[in-house]
Amino acid sequence: MAVELVCGALLSSSFQVAFERLASREVLDFFRGRKLNEELLNKLNIKLLSINAVLDDAEQRQIRNPNVKAWLVMVKDAVFEAEDLLDEIDTHVSKSKLKPKSRSITSKVRNIFVPPLSSFHKGIDSRMQKVLDKLEYLAKEKDILGLKEASVGSGSQVSQKMSSTSLLISEAVIYGRDVDKENIFNWLVSNTENDNNQLSVISIVGMGGLGKTTLAQHLYNDPRMKFEIRAWVCVSDEFDVFKVTRAILEAITGSTDDSIDLNMVHGRLKEKLTGKKFLLVLDDVWNEKQDQWEALQTPLTYGAQGSKILVTTRSLKVASTMRSTQTHQLQELQEEHCQRLFAKHAFQNENSQIDHEFKEIGMKIIKKCKGLPLALKTIGSLLKTKTSLLEWESILTSEIWDLPEGGCNIIPALILSYHHLPPHLKRCFAYCSLFPKDYLFQKEDLILLWMAENFLQQGKSMIAVGEEYFNDLLSRSFFQQSREDEMRFVMHDLLNDLAKYVSGDFCCRLDVEVRMMPKQFGKLKNLQVLSSFYVGKDTESNIKELGELNLHGRLEILELQNVDNPLDALAANMKSKTHLVELELEWSEKHEDSEKEREVLEKLQPSKHLKELSIWKYGGKQFPDWFWDNSLLSSLTLVDCKYCTSLPPLGLLPTLKELSFKGLSGIKVIGAEFYGYGSSSSSIIPFRSLETLKFEDMEGWEEWKCNTVKGAFPRLRKLYIRKCPQLKGQLVEQLWGGGSCVEGSKTTDDPTINHCHNFLETLHIASLKCALAINTTCLRELRIDISGVDVESFPDEGLLPLSLTSLFIIKCPNLKKLDYKGLRHLSSLKELSLHDCPSLECLPEEGLPKSISTLHIWDCSSLLKQRCQNPNGEDWGKISHIDDVDID
Repeated sequence: MAVELVCGALLSSSFQVAFERLASREVLDFFRGRKLNEELLNKLNIKLLSINAVLDDAEQRQIRNPNVKAWLVMVKDAVFEAEDLLDEIDTHVSKSKLKPKSRSITSKVRNIFVPPLSSFHKGIDSRMQKVLDKLEYLAKEKDILGLKEASVGSGSQVSQKMSSTSLLISEAVIYGRDVDKENIFNWLVSNTENDNNQLSVISIVGMGGLGKTTLAQHLYNDPRMKFEIRAWVCVSDEFDVFKVTRAILEAITGSTDDSIDLNMVHGRLKEKLTGKKFLLVLDDVWNEKQDQWEALQTPLTYGAQGSKILVTTRSLKVASTMRSTQTHQLQELQEEHCQRLFAKHAFQNENSQIDHEFKEIGMKIIKKCKGLPLALKTIGSLLKTKTSLLEWESILTSEIWDLPEGGCNIIPALILSYHHLPPHLKRCFAYCSLFPKDYLFQKEDLILLWMAENFLQQGKSMIAVGEEYFNDLLSRSFFQQSREDEMRFVMHDLLNDLAKYVSGDFCCRLDVEVRMMPKQFGKLKNLQVLSSFYVGKDTESNIKELGELNLHGRLEILELQNVDNPLDALAANMKSKTHLVELELEWSEKHEDSEKEREVLEKLQPSKHLKELSIWKYGGKQFPDWFWDNSLLSSLTLVDCKYCTSLPPLGLLPTLKELSFKGLSGIKVIGAEFYGYGSSSSSIIPFRSLETLKFEDMEGWEEWKCNTVKGAFPRLRKLYIRKCPQLKGQLVEQLWGGGSCVEGSKTTDDPTINHCHNFLETLHIASLKCALAINTTCLRELRIDISGVDVESFPDEGLLPLSLTSLFIIKCPNLKKLDYKGLRHLSSLKELSLHDCPSLECLPEEGLPKSISTLHIWDCSSLLKQRCQNPNGEDWGKISHIDDVDID
């Protein structure tokens, strides 16, 4: 069943918009001022009223009558065409009122009410007549189809005013789940150790609306639970291993994590969980790919015995994929519990005295809910607003209950509840389809959005009206209070699906990758959250659609190669989006016109309030001037911009903290221009705020000219240079010699250079020569990633800094010996990792430093692995004191 199934439900609110436009001062002034036949307006109003009167009947009958459904689709098109026409008139008159103030009052009045004939004015009559002709035809068709006007209790036009004094429906009691809860609780608190270090996973499986999340919440908050760490993560449709892992880490720490890759976030999560008994809830999981689950679970295996993972999912296959130790299939509520839950929401409480006739109808409605708590709760909240027996019977006999299974994934009870909302609440709810699933929102923010869209009734305090609308939807169970924050609210996934379903072409899913933006997308002028925008070809999803949107937060613009005219990029008006703080721009691999791509990027200049910028696969040869003209930019990432031959003077950016280059194969030399020397601002300290600098996959990079640069990078903490095979020259002397740009190994009186010694903590570098030249007291992590170099012994005595806590030795195929003399002085060393060193066959005879608490030996020789086996390996005695030994 397509969206047209409920297009009538959304039409009722669209009719309301059309009526408001017809009655607006601007539209009335336009017609009266030009002395046009006001009969046009009267006819339009009458035809709209005539059709609107039978909408409820049409909504019900379209389910079984395809002719009625086709009629509703035509009505939708005609009404929106009328709305567009009235919108244009409204906008035209409003602009006329904004003429320059130098004109006299008389002139301005004459301009508004007696405008000169123009192509716009000439077209109004003919377009209005076309709309009237369509509505005239549809009005006749409604009679042929036998559609009837709404009677009392038949639909959304009858809505009893309900009290909004009680904002929250208590979820302290969970009906019919006592046995389920105790069974799962007993398993969660059990200390049974699994074989082969397998994670203890229990999956609660059941269809949407059964109350899986509610049950998990009650278990999570049970005071009898004794876990050192607890974390709750809403996973939903997208299962991105990096994002989910980071979400788990953030749930544990209660703060935002800045990890930039999976290895980093895995390491941090492992550190938090090692030796700790934890409970992790993964809510609403859809992933059925074994490899993704295996990638996620790596750091989770380090928890203490008794750690548990609780999963909620609709799919048994998901439970199998996650290798669940236990699978608990949640069943529909039994009739007794259905009655209690329904009574709680339909009446004052579950023990209320109920009229016999209401009770009889209520029992029949309960059966139609098929034991689903969400359906019972929502339909009960609806019936609480219906005070007559006729209204209850109308809901019982609605054809919406008979929706064919498989044609629509929305529970009929939810559609029915939406159908019976008054028009003003329908469009307020449909607007919420802009929220991603599990999105937490504040009441005040949503009311302001409704206000900006003119959704609130005029005549009294707009905030008070918005409060009334919000509380109505909350009391009807369309919203629920957040488990995490009592000041914020959330929509159940199925209600989010319903909002998306009823919104049709006028609101779109903005948390997912939208390859085809819906019609009239650009009219969502108060849309603030849009994660991805795909530029379409020709006129499809033109980037100009972004022009009038006041976006907040983060935005990805993808498929930029489809921008045919660079002026369309200018029309996107990115420079005015002052609330946009993160921007990612991406082209495809195919680059047909390098100059056009340069112009497009030039025209996409963002606001100076932007803080994070990423450019992917840009095909231009140089970057625009605005790159170094942003005083607030803190993070810049350039990836696979293969045709660029030089870097802009990024050293001039005063607040830049993170800078990353990957796949810029056209760069051969990085020189003084990178720092900003030669510019009018050459007196400033280059990269004065930079903390992290990364170079990776720079295949053509041969030289880094920084020996003439004084005092750059005074706050650099992390430097990564990986997969840059052509990089040569006196890099060591340039980076760590006198007049250095990063770190000095020589004594110097230059206060700037001495100052920079206090910050560098992490170095990942693909040069053993560079690594051996380091002499800083603050270095915390040194990672050597080298292959093809004839090094048999490492490290020499006294070359590594005393402050070193982590040492990675990777891809050293000829390394045969670890020199104890070079390691013994490292009294702060906590972690040693040996990766891919196939010639290394034993550990030093003297052993390893006693300070080491973590040892990784991966992809090294089989002999070394054998010697390190517990308890009989020849080298086991050298490492038996180490708490965490990981040998693969």
